[in-house]
Amino acid sequence: MSANAVLTADTIEVHAGRRVLVSALTLSVRTGEILAVLGRNGTGKTLTLHTLAGLRPPHSGTVRVGDVPIGTLPRRSVARHIGVLFQDLDIGLSSTAFDAVLIGRYPHLAPWQWETEADRRIARDALERVGLAGFEARQTGTLSGGEQRRVALAALLAQSPQVFALDEPTNHLDPHHQLAVFRMLRELATAGRTVIATVHDPTLAARFADRALLLYGDGRWRLGPVDEALTEETLSELYLTRVVAGSVSGHRVFVSP
Repeated sequence: MSANAVLTADTIEVHAGRRVLVSALTLSVRTGEILAVLGRNGTGKTLTLHTLAGLRPPHSGTVRVGDVPIGTLPRRSVARHIGVLFQDLDIGLSSTAFDAVLIGRYPHLAPWQWETEADRRIARDALERVGLAGFEARQTGTLSGGEQRRVALAALLAQSPQVFALDEPTNHLDPHHQLAVFRMLRELATAGRTVIATVHDPTLAARFADRALLLYGDGRWRLGPVDEALTEETLSELYLTRVVAGSVSGHRVFVSP
């Protein structure tokens, strides 16, 4: 295990019913790293992310936070270490955007403890960081899909975990906000946090991630630095369609002609 690893998987298997999606996955996710998880629909990206975040047990193998098996930790402790953004949001009962973000502070509160002014300040700062300053009183049910996505991201910022486990963080976002979110994730990693994100766009992964985990859905996987893992050949095999690489403004881009 890497000395600065914050999350490790030791030969884990991820199943969906009788299907073996990921077999014998071993990895260490490090402080300051962005790990992008890519694959076709149905190849196990979400299930693998949830397994790494402790939301479901692996079929076999072990996931650890530091040196501790994640399954042995209380949920509140896990939530202080790992924050999860789900692919599809269920806003449930409408609340204000501020209250939705303030929920992120709950793992840091003692039972029956009310939020402090410091917690409220953290929530306001989180809304501002995702570009939603002034939205505090807006009802979540009146927000667009993209705005709801950014509220959910703000709640994770308020939660302030060591590891951000994000399932398609740019879902519902326009190109401007997609770039803004990934720049923010890069800033988080630079500041010492860790990001694991499922990503559909290999161009975003190549630009912002440090390593990529490719999932093929039949047990096979590939892990490596983005420059090695994301190529025309690997992506064409991954997506079962021809993928061509190019360069725009010094950044690698991938398209399917």
